[in-house]
Amino acid sequence: MIEASAPGGIAPHVRPQIESNPYRGTASNSYSMKTLESGARIPPAAGDAAAPILSLQSVTKDHNTETEPVRALSNVSLAVEAGRFVALVGRSGCGKSTLLHLAGAMDFPTSGHVILDGIATDSLNETGLTHLRREKVGFIFQSFQLLHTLSVAENVELPLLLAGNARPRRQALERLAAVGLADLSDRMPHQLSGGQMQRVAIARALVHSPRILLADEPTGNLDSTTGNAILELLRRISLEQQTTILMATHSAEFSSFVDAVVRMRDGRIEGVLRC
Repeated sequence: MIEASAPGGIAPHVRPQIESNPYRGTASNSYSMKTLESGARIPPAAGDAAAPILSLQSVTKDHNTETEPVRALSNVSLAVEAGRFVALVGRSGCGKSTLLHLAGAMDFPTSGHVILDGIATDSLNETGLTHLRREKVGFIFQSFQLLHTLSVAENVELPLLLAGNARPRRQALERLAAVGLADLSDRMPHQLSGGQMQRVAIARALVHSPRILLADEPTGNLDSTTGNAILELLRRISLEQQTTILMATHSAEFSSFVDAVVRMRDGRIEGVLRC
């Protein structure tokens, strides 16, 4: 089991939570359980000695409520090397989504540090954090988070427009082609199936070539067949583009698609299954 004692006392929350949708606003496997005393580390592919693309160092996260703080993560350490596809697995409320938000600089730890591609998120101001998210992180949500007043291509273009790219259409169409939706660029979101909407969301998340892709229950609103197709797509992206993917899910059934499963419970990491 991977477990560390929580620090004494609960520190106050000092940084505001970022808007949950970064695209809104302004411009056959065998497993082995391994215990890691200093935290969970997802190793790189054979022959790859690169430094971790993501590192959480003794991270604790408390959420303020009207009565008292609620602890979401307790002294969590995790390192993920580039190009890995990692699933965070656990019941609702175990801390999966909180960990994703911290990994993507959408929220901040109460204590400890989050290092994303060599940059400590707590060392940046709001402008620096915005640039970090827009350049290095892609987000995929369970509910797709498409803007229904925009076409498919316009939704995919949006991160590039926010980053100051005045002519993003070519890149958007290339990403749509990569997820099998080249012929649907002019459609509106309400004209798509659930699986197609999630593919649009994946194309949008990848349009700026991020170093890491964060997916929060990306198959939660899909049937099993469509969900498996989405996971196969994510696996292909991880392998072909060497994009690191961190995915939160309540089910370990998807372990055949990933490199490692990080089991979470009550805000802690229980263990890591190598796939």
